[in-house]
Amino acid sequence: MKITFSLILISVLWAGCSTGPTKIEYGSNEGKHILINNRKIYFEEYGQGIPLLLLSGGGINRSIRDFGKCIPGLSEHYRVIAPDTPGQGRSDQTDSLSYDLLTDFMSQLIDSLKIDSCYVMGWSDGAIVSLLLADRRADRIKKAIAVGANNGMRGFVLPDGFPLDSVKIPSMEYWSASNKKDIEWYSTLTPKKDWEKMVNNINLMVYKREYFPTSVYDSITIPVMIVLGDRDMISIEHGLEMYSLIKNSQYCVLPNTTHEVFAERPDLINRIAIDFFK
Repeated sequence: MKITFSLILISVLWAGCSTGPTKIEYGSNEGKHILINNRKIYFEEYGQGIPLLLLSGGGINRSIRDFGKCIPGLSEHYRVIAPDTPGQGRSDQTDSLSYDLLTDFMSQLIDSLKIDSCYVMGWSDGAIVSLLLADRRADRIKKAIAVGANNGMRGFVLPDGFPLDSVKIPSMEYWSASNKKDIEWYSTLTPKKDWEKMVNNINLMVYKREYFPTSVYDSITIPVMIVLGDRDMISIEHGLEMYSLIKNSQYCVLPNTTHEVFAERPDLINRIAIDFFK
């Protein structure tokens, strides 16, 4: 049983990531499509070196652009490969969603691009996929960082006295009224996709007590880092649980940070990732 974990306390960060004089629209920047399971998966590449696969969070508003503040710095050290996962951004939709399905798609992406060795860093839903890839693809993945990962709804921070069984999937009417801007953005994407189908698939995937058996932790053999914000929607205790069950793992808690790590602390997460991958 590990007895310590890293608490990152950094009050002064470097200046924000610079994209240079020309602003790059990440997620719409002359990427490529690759056919996986009869679906077109869109991805973009930046930089050179050891491949680093970046996996975005879940939701109709999520895409490669989640990492827009971090790609410039990371691409100075790695060959950054940033895909839109099925149904997001410019990738085709699938009939259903599950973390196993997303893991299979990203595993096949690694093989299709003929990547012999790489690093993986995922955020939120992408962090969950990163853990599953760390378990299943140790033949290709050297190290993995899971930022804002959880294994089921039991990992979420809930109000005091609010039982887990009381958490229900919100109605489509309520959700659509609260996310009009996301729906508008999603409707502008190519290829055109059904946002209601995507939201329903995501809800059916996310609103489960557990996403994968805890035996997955035992079988991970590569170095893994678990990262959470100190004001994350995922509980610090849940992160500590994952850390304690994964061999060769590290645990990093970012100060004054919510679940939106890559938007709020781009330089800090880049510095932590580069140091860990070294």
